[in-house]
Amino acid sequence: MMKVAIFLLFVVLIPSQYTHAQSCTIDNAINLMIKSSTESLVSSVLSKVKLDCTSVSARGADVSCPSGYLATACACGMACGSWDIRGDAACHCQCANIDWTSARCCKTRVVG
Repeated sequence: MMKVAIFLLFVVLIPSQYTHAQSCTIDNAINLMIKSSTESLVSSVLSKVKLDCTSVSARGADVSCPSGYLATACACGMACGSWDIRGDAACHCQCANIDWTSARCCKTRVVG
């Protein structure tokens, strides 16, 4: 009976900060393990993914990327700086009388 009373006394006297610190330490350890395994997995996947880009240009205000590529940037002739990407794969210059339009087109590919 005396052992039970001493045990209960210790349980009551343990500061809540101490128990909270313990759970935070456990949470931190679990978070570190998850972060480590996730970073390793992401790193191994990203090492196999390569970005393949090409540039295309055409006369006029519109140019389209090759099949499977997405437009990532555009450039316009006649000093026009107003452009937009249409349908993810086409560049359109918004100024009048554009002589040429260029698109930077990219896609991802898995190697190995």
